[in-house]
Amino acid sequence: MNTKLFSVVLLIFAVAIFTGCKEDDACEELMVTCGPNGTCNEGFCECDEGWKGVRCDQVAATETLTGFLNADKTLEGDKIYEIIGKYVVSEGATLTISPGTILKFALGQETAASALIVAKGGKIEADGTANKPIIMTSVLDNIEPGQITGTNLSKSDVGLWGGLIILGNANVSAMEGNTQGRIEGIPESEGYGLYGGDDNEDDSGILNYVSVRHAGVLIGEDNEINGITLAGVGSKTKIENVEVVANFDDGIECFGGSVNIKNAIVVYQGDDGIDIDQNYSGTIDNFYVKHGASPKTDFALEIDGPENETYTNGKFTLLNGTVRNDGMDGGIADLKSKAQGTIENVSFEGYANLNFIKVRASYDTNTANSADVCETKADSYSHMVNGDLVISTCELVHSKTTLSNLANGYADGNDTPCRYTGEEEAELDKLISDGGNSIAGSATKGANLAVFKGWTWASEKGEL
Repeated sequence: MNTKLFSVVLLIFAVAIFTGCKEDDACEELMVTCGPNGTCNEGFCECDEGWKGVRCDQVAATETLTGFLNADKTLEGDKIYEIIGKYVVSEGATLTISPGTILKFALGQETAASALIVAKGGKIEADGTANKPIIMTSVLDNIEPGQITGTNLSKSDVGLWGGLIILGNANVSAMEGNTQGRIEGIPESEGYGLYGGDDNEDDSGILNYVSVRHAGVLIGEDNEINGITLAGVGSKTKIENVEVVANFDDGIECFGGSVNIKNAIVVYQGDDGIDIDQNYSGTIDNFYVKHGASPKTDFALEIDGPENETYTNGKFTLLNGTVRNDGMDGGIADLKSKAQGTIENVSFEGYANLNFIKVRASYDTNTANSADVCETKADSYSHMVNGDLVISTCELVHSKTTLSNLANGYADGNDTPCRYTGEEEAELDKLISDGGNSIAGSATKGANLAVFKGWTWASEKGEL
């Protein structure tokens, strides 16, 4: 053995003794993954840096990222980076993520949850390819560079880290601040949690061939992070070919903004697949939602309208979608307060419960002395009647013979005697029938699923 090689071996042996590692092949990787104070205990590393539980045979990261990015930075492709806590792309900075990069996020609950946050005025340039997607996942995932999936996590492994949050300067109609909101999970003392403004053409960068997996960690009571959160994101932001897998809360949620999304896939979310709120006015084209594995799963689509008196005219478009239930709980859509926009050419498959779509109505309880004097307020029901909320050329794959009760009236407020009448339910049925919607024995409409093959977790696991 030459002198140089002997020195390297001696150095590795000395560091392994210093860190307390067991004498196995994981020790060298543990030095990088957990730092100089990491120890390997019964196959798992224990670190002094504030997180535990990573298997000792985890592939070592090239770099650990945490805190604020205040200058432009590029992450190299075909490598693994670890995110500990919040990694925030500050105003004026751009984080470029090269094709094939894997980001693994550390364990941690509530304020210690790990997440990637792009603040207002910051940018993310995550431009992957079909051959080299960019993957954001948990440190517990044994995926390695060059792989599409690991082997040790499944669709039931949810809530292992926070999620991806992008905050922009586009129009929002937020209850707490009217034209500006504060994203959930970020303390009020932190300015980087704000979103919304007056620039509907705001540019927050690119997401292309990006897969977000096993996120949605609990950050407070009844408060989880979505897989991908887009809050006040403008139309010059490019979002195409994105996937969310096994998120504990919603898959993709848009709080206002005008960004367009093309080729989006959400599989096995805990709550809603695609959630629209605060007067989102963009288009989501070619989307696929499959859910039902989690007992918490709710609707494939949940749609709200504006929450305040400003920016109330924007309308969403959901176009060319397939939403599918695997036979467990969960419904097609909840069209909530003041939802306005269009759902077109969507296939609804696998829903055993006949209460497919909730169309909510609200009533002025000041006049609700009896059901005969209830006065409706602007809501999804009134918007369907006046043409501001449209369901057209969609398809229900089912053994039903008529479209009756596809849309079911749902009255908000348990303290009011106001309820949908038979005439109102009949009116909903007529609107569904007149919109060119149909029933089929097998799907003939919906998303082009071929665009998701080869690069998604769903494709690799046979979930398309």
